[in-house]
Parts: sequence; C-alpha cells; structure tokens
Amino acid sequence: LLNMKRAAKLFPIIEPILAEEGVPNDLKYLAVAESDLLNARSPAGAKGIWQFMKGTAQDYGMEVNKDIDERYHLEKATRAAAKYLKSKKEKLGTWAFAMAAYNAGTTGVANAVAQQKAKSYFDLNMSEETTRYYFRIAAFKELMEHPQKYGFYLEDEDLYPPMTDFTNVEVTSTVENLGDFANEHGISYRQLKVYNPWLRTHRLPNASKRTYQVKI
Repeated sequence: LLNMKRAAKLFPIIEPILAEEGVPNDLKYLAVAESDLLNARSPAGAKGIWQFMKGTAQDYGMEVNKDIDERYHLEKATRAAAKYLKSKKEKLGTWAFAMAAYNAGTTGVANAVAQQKAKSYFDLNMSEETTRYYFRIAAFKELMEHPQKYGFYLEDEDLYPPMTDFTNVEVTSTVENLGDFANEHGISYRQLKVYNPWLRTHRLPNASKRTYQVKI
C-alpha cells in the first residue's frame, strides 16, 4: 500500500526520464525493489531510491560529499540508473540480464553467462537474491498495476500528490545558510529539504562555481 502511495508521488518524475533515455517504463519497478521508493541506505552503503554506491554514482556524474549527495537527487539518480541499465543491456544483450547486473554486478553476471552457457536470464543459476530479482520486480508491477485483483483498495485521495509542483532556482555561488535561503524564497526549511534531499547539511558550498538547480 505504501509503495502505491509513493509511486503516485514519484513515478510522474521517473517515467519521463526513462522514456527520454529509451529505457522500458516497467523498469521503474526496479526502484521499488531496490528501496521501496524511499531515500534508503543499505548496510553496504548504497543510497537513494536507486541505491547507488558512492563510486558508481561518481562514475555517472553525481556529486557525493558531506554536504551534497546527488544519489538523493531523484532526477539525476534516475537518469544515471537509466544510463547504467542501458550500458549493461548493451554489454550483456537483454534487459533481463541488465536487471540482474544491477543486482549482482556486470562481471558476476557475465561470468555466470559464460560459464553456464546461458541463453537467457531464466537459464541462470546465481544467488537466491539475483535469481529471484526479476520476479520480484515483475510481482511489484503486477500488484501495483492491478491492486484490487489482490485485495488492495486505495482511493485517489489516499495517494500522495505528485512532487511536480515546484520551480527551479539556479544557484551558482555558496549558500551559507539554507534556512535563510528558504525564507528568501517564501518556503520553510522543511519544504526545502523535502524537495531537495540531496542537500545533506545546512549549507550549499560552491567553491567551484557549479550551477545547481534547487527546487522551490
């Protein structure tokens, strides 16, 4: 039920990015399997809705430090996940193999395919988690697209509203106090953090004069 409520909030942002990147829309359910659509942190240190490790996030252009962690930036992390999945599909041949690689790593899947002479994901014998990963995602899709078939009933008013009601403010210099910044733009500090969870502390340092888009 909570995943369905959260999907109403986040899928309107995720879906257009997957479409722009040429990734099947169904792969949005991979984020459900990874994090329950929460900005979660795994015991291994993966973070965000798409559960990126620090090194992989940086490889895909996300900034990660004590003040800024773009693994929590929904648009940037979604685009990075799409690019990651496309690269794995190009290397391994199918979206199902790409999904397995998202869970187990490209090398592990490629080695298993070579050793087992597997022609599809469904021929692979891997860890229990990876073997059932595709089926978990398929199950989320089935449940969330046909909830009443399985006894889940939600009215439209039960769903969380889409997080699309914002404008972007361009920031090119250091913001010493995000509370002051929020007040200057007519919102609360809490609202600023809810819409910009990638801002991890009370300030936005910008010695390198990068351009950030902050949601208001």
